[in-house]
Amino acid sequence: MRALQFRAFGDPATQLALVDLPDPQPRSGWAIVRVHAASVNPSDVKNVLGQMEETVLPRVPGRDFSGVVEAGPPGWVGTEVWGTGGDAGFTLDGSHAELVAIPEAALTRKPAMLDHAEAASIGVAFVVGWLGLADYARLRKGENVAIVGVSDGVGGAVAQLARALGARHIFGIDRHPPAEGSPAASRIDAYVASGTSSAAAVRAQTGGRGADVVFDAVGGVMFETALSCLAQKGRLIEIAATGRRRVEFDLVDFYHNESRLFGVDSRKLGLVESAGILNRLAPGFDNGSLEPPLVRSVLSLDRSVEAYQTVASGAEGRIVIRP
Repeated sequence: MRALQFRAFGDPATQLALVDLPDPQPRSGWAIVRVHAASVNPSDVKNVLGQMEETVLPRVPGRDFSGVVEAGPPGWVGTEVWGTGGDAGFTLDGSHAELVAIPEAALTRKPAMLDHAEAASIGVAFVVGWLGLADYARLRKGENVAIVGVSDGVGGAVAQLARALGARHIFGIDRHPPAEGSPAASRIDAYVASGTSSAAAVRAQTGGRGADVVFDAVGGVMFETALSCLAQKGRLIEIAATGRRRVEFDLVDFYHNESRLFGVDSRKLGLVESAGILNRLAPGFDNGSLEPPLVRSVLSLDRSVEAYQTVASGAEGRIVIRP
């Protein structure tokens, strides 16, 4: 099979190579999926750069995918499936290849309403969004949610999930509002420009109370702003550390407010664990309550290094490889 591979960490432009590798072979407990589409996530770029932990080299990168089962349990052969996992592309060869081997327990049917490119663009963003909102913060119907970084991929997924889970008001905080017509733009109740007055704006629109749940998809330089948005006993979700690894906050204010802080890392969920979340999300994509993110471009495997460079540049929209 043809696959993208890196044998050392560094600039994707120099470390990634399109190579011919032996096809993965069927074995007990595993299935072989022919990849029809695989998106490139910022974490895939960071993986090649050596900024992620536990990666075993040489490695085929790629976390998210959509395709068709080519070998495995008889009842699954020929079935359209989708998937993602924090092990794919790190300790297991990933999806930026013509074929990928996954555990049978990770097999999950692709939503019928999505094409392969759309299905391949969902995994990481929606899994970490669900993990933070539903599993950790346990968002309840009627609660207020603030999303820091609402205009990026994860922020847009969180806005959709918050609405689907019954949030009362959703505030989107970012340097610029979500693009007109985007899923995030239609889910938030108010846009708040990021800056020193962001928390005051959220409090003004909640009668001084603040947000019950704040999902901070930026972290680092936005941590104190996110923390300041919290209502009493509010829950803050952190998934990143943009611009700053270490942060400071007033510990007295923190405990007087009875704030809760959760670190969420979707890398801790492998293909099997992530499949459980995708199964819960699939009905939403089939009934239209959830929408895939905008797919900016679909590139062939021959142009996969270009795909990595586009994602590394911070381009908006999802970049998908079609092997």
